Amino acid sequence: MAREFKRTDRVGDQIQRDLAVLIQREIKDPRLGMVTISHAKVSKDLSYADIYITVLALGDQDEVEAIAASLKVLRNAAGFLRAQLARGIKLRVMPELRFHFDESIERGRRLHSLIEDAYRKENARKPESDNEE
Repeated sequence: MAREFKRTDRVGDQIQRDLAVLIQREIKDPRLGMVTISHAKVSKDLSYADIYITVLALGDQDEVEAIAASLKVLRNAAGFLRAQLARGIKLRVMPELRFHFDESIERGRRLHSLIEDAYRKENARKPESDNEE
């Protein structure tokens, strides 16, 4: 059975693809770090789109500063980006763009490191428990 795709999902995917190209080619602000769009979620009525990004800090820039600066640049350019998207995506009304930092990747890294630490500690204790028997 074929999976049905909701219209909002298709619009979100298209916005994600087009926005990634626009940010790379059109925004020349030096404060903007290496931005990746991880997800675009469009509301049911297509009035707004929540854009989730990840940021790779460049040079000696602090990661928190890079995220804040990149979000500021993207929020200031939201009107321009929305207008450019409207040229390529034919919708009656282009959704308003709202940019957010995607914390899921950082949370995944943190969980992965906790699991690895627990695994290492468990392996370090195994030889001791084998000697007790």
